[in-house]
Amino acid sequence: MHCSINGNAPDLLPMDPSSAKEIYILGLTKAGKTFRPSDWAERLAGVMSQFRPGGVQPGSHLAYSPWCVPRSYGDVKCVIVNRELRDFNVMAWDFCVHFARDNDLQVMFEPPGARPGNP
Repeated sequence: MHCSINGNAPDLLPMDPSSAKEIYILGLTKAGKTFRPSDWAERLAGVMSQFRPGGVQPGSHLAYSPWCVPRSYGDVKCVIVNRELRDFNVMAWDFCVHFARDNDLQVMFEPPGARPGNP
């Protein structure tokens, strides 16, 4: 199940996000508008950098957590949040899910364009 990245998206998180292996938080609102600021994905992933396998280590704030990484799909910024973050710290997972919900962002359960007919 996924939401369209071309606007007119269905309700955010139409299935239980805790059952997904990964969620893709897109930098598009459900209305199809680009989310601002333009570095939102890097900021969110930066906040989550402390949540990583083995816990916080000296210098771990200098790299993104493998469980929460910023990406781009074409012109669309995205943050990929891995379910392992939920297993490690459910409050960190909830923070990401609520960030998407509070900002009316589209969420997918597979990479954008993974299904036939998608851009």
